Amino acid sequence: FRTLQKQYSEHWNDILKTITTDNGSEFADLANLEQVSKTLVYYTHPYTSCDKDTVERRNGLIRGFIPKGDYINNYSLQDIINIETWCNSLPRKILAYHTPDEIFEK
Repeated sequence: FRTLQKQYSEHWNDILKTITTDNGSEFADLANLEQVSKTLVYYTHPYTSCDKDTVERRNGLIRGFIPKGDYINNYSLQDIINIETWCNSLPRKILAYHTPDEIFEK
């Protein structure tokens, strides 16, 4: 997040308004983000994927390229970039059939 904050410094609060995550220990420090920015952090209820359905949808798209249980280090950086580009170029109903890239650029 520090790297992203430096990159988007003056636009950070416009770009990253909320983060929704599960209760894993790897996300414990996200609460500190609220103290250094206007980004709100929401933790979902355990075992309740409907609390973060957009995230689960994205995970499902990624699973089309990287099967569950497969190690991400089996994929090159270029593979990951290609998957990211494909996901961010896919129109979404929730975005009025715009792509995430289009919305981000606005």
